[in-house]
Amino acid sequence: MDGVQSRPSVPAVAPAVIPAAGAIALDLLLWLSAPGSFTGLPASFWVMALLAVAVDARPYVVPNRRASSVILPSLCFTFAIVLAWGLLPAIAVQVLSVAVAGLRMRRPARTVVHLGVQLVAGLAAAATVTALAGMHAGSALGWGDAAVTVVAAAAWTAARHAVAAATGRWHAAPSLGHRPAPRGAELLATAALLLLGPVVLAAASADLTLVPLVLLALHAVHRMVRTAGEQERAVRVDALTGLPNRRALHATVADCASRSGARSAPRQVALLVLDLDRFRNVNDALGHGVGDRLLTAVARRLTAVVPPHDLVVRLGGDEFAVLATRVDGPAAARRIAAHLVETLSRPFALDGVPVGLSASVGIALRSARGVDGAALLRQAEAAMYDAKQRGDQIAVYRPEAAHHPPARLTLLADLLTALRDAGPDDGIVLFYQPQVEVATGDVVGVEALLRWHHPSRGMIRPEELIKAAEATPAMHMLTDRVLHKVVAQVAAWREAGLPMRAAVNVSVRDLHDDDIAERIGGLLSRYAVPSDLLQLEITESALMVDPHRVVTTINRLDRMGVAISLDDFGTGYSSLQHLRRLPLSEVKIDRSFVLGMTADSGDAAIVRSVIELAEALHLRVVAEGVEDERTWRALAAVGCHAAQGWFHGRPMPAADLATWLSRYRPVSPGALPASTR
Repeated sequence: MDGVQSRPSVPAVAPAVIPAAGAIALDLLLWLSAPGSFTGLPASFWVMALLAVAVDARPYVVPNRRASSVILPSLCFTFAIVLAWGLLPAIAVQVLSVAVAGLRMRRPARTVVHLGVQLVAGLAAAATVTALAGMHAGSALGWGDAAVTVVAAAAWTAARHAVAAATGRWHAAPSLGHRPAPRGAELLATAALLLLGPVVLAAASADLTLVPLVLLALHAVHRMVRTAGEQERAVRVDALTGLPNRRALHATVADCASRSGARSAPRQVALLVLDLDRFRNVNDALGHGVGDRLLTAVARRLTAVVPPHDLVVRLGGDEFAVLATRVDGPAAARRIAAHLVETLSRPFALDGVPVGLSASVGIALRSARGVDGAALLRQAEAAMYDAKQRGDQIAVYRPEAAHHPPARLTLLADLLTALRDAGPDDGIVLFYQPQVEVATGDVVGVEALLRWHHPSRGMIRPEELIKAAEATPAMHMLTDRVLHKVVAQVAAWREAGLPMRAAVNVSVRDLHDDDIAERIGGLLSRYAVPSDLLQLEITESALMVDPHRVVTTINRLDRMGVAISLDDFGTGYSSLQHLRRLPLSEVKIDRSFVLGMTADSGDAAIVRSVIELAEALHLRVVAEGVEDERTWRALAAVGCHAAQGWFHGRPMPAADLATWLSRYRPVSPGALPASTR
């Protein structure tokens, strides 16, 4: 991939670490070369040394966000050796144990040395504490020595992770034992092993045969680490594909931001969100089992082409993401995206059937020092939906773009919070505007109009709310919330003896969701609402993005008995073709024509033509924007079926609508005096 940087320079702490390590290595060599270095050590030392080497053949692996940290169970024995016989014997045993662990795990020599330096630093810090406190071999451990032991364990931990943080910067990626910021499970396991050291020492002083019993305690620590690993995997790994999940992505972005602070020049990270086009067709044609296998195959293919220093994530459903941590700019990010798209375009063989896929990719870039995972993901998803709407495969998010200003992103974040809360105080309310039959004046239905009361900004205009949500996953969540509230309200009216039909606007993204028919059917069944009391309003522009997919969804809804209305008729494209192909029940004349029909002959001609065309196709006609009696009478004269506007009633909450209905008296145009003609 593009934008790979050179390895970072040696950290500033190295001039202090290297001489200290050299001095310790020289002392160790002199001690090992001196005659009788080991002859004076008791049998308890040899038992501990043998157990230290043996137990490190099975090191403990603690899952990390991007790699794995390793804890060596020999710590309890080498720490006991420090307490009883000093630093140099402990270092000799620890170095041998680390070598055994490295061979067992088949890690590179460089990585094993890296871990060995950390552990030796910890032993040196612990030995310094015990020397200053006057502890020496053969002394009986008392309460004061117990306190010194705790301090020595703390010094071991601090020194080990300080050296890990310093020397780890020589590595291009996290590796064996490199964990500058240890997590709770790692700290707890390390503390347990260190504090077992004095217990081992006390057991050896009482009876040497008791020392092997510490293996039972080590087994308990191993089980604790393994349980922590399983929990870590459960919350950070996708169960189907084995890839990191959304939560792991946010954590890794935060890690990128924290690591970038030590670099002379900030790296750019690029988040690429990939959505598989028409994946639900695979589920419908081949079954969900095959669909799951295809997702797993996609995960394997992406992992195979993405470098180890980058991250492949499954966000959920058919959405994946790649976090590229070494990108030089938008052009480099586009090349990465093009490579991923080309990789996924090669057919997948499932049960001998070649399955072709395409993907839409949205890209968001930001300097690592200013990264926020949630914001970066929102931007990448917005870019991905922009690509889908434009018919492109790749789009890069631009902060200066007018349709995604920072204020709108903030509004979107607040909306997502309200939608995920799913409580009664989410601020999302619906107003209902009556639809009146022109000839009789009877109320024949209502249109549900969305309102959102923001916690700090007050009532948000519907246009602003829809613009913030329509190109993001929030649109599905918002539509689901609106449908739920509307169907529940229709059920309440029906139970109160007011069987009122309600119309709900749906977006192009809703029509692209193959599950919308099933979700609506589930709501109608749950609230026992007849399907003819719900109507969906769609726009002509929504039909142009993916006409075949939209028509398929509309046909499924029509078979369920849910009426479909074509909103804003006359302002879109290919209107006559849609009227012929779609199972529509009505068309709504856009208010821009209705408002001027009494003063503009052109608008009046358009309204009259639409009504004549609809009657020929056996469709109802609803006129929006009826604001005065003259317009109402003009619509009656040309045979319009229903009217909606402030002349009859403004949008109002459900409770106010019930009051309005109780006071409303139907009046036909012919029943009024013609004073305003």
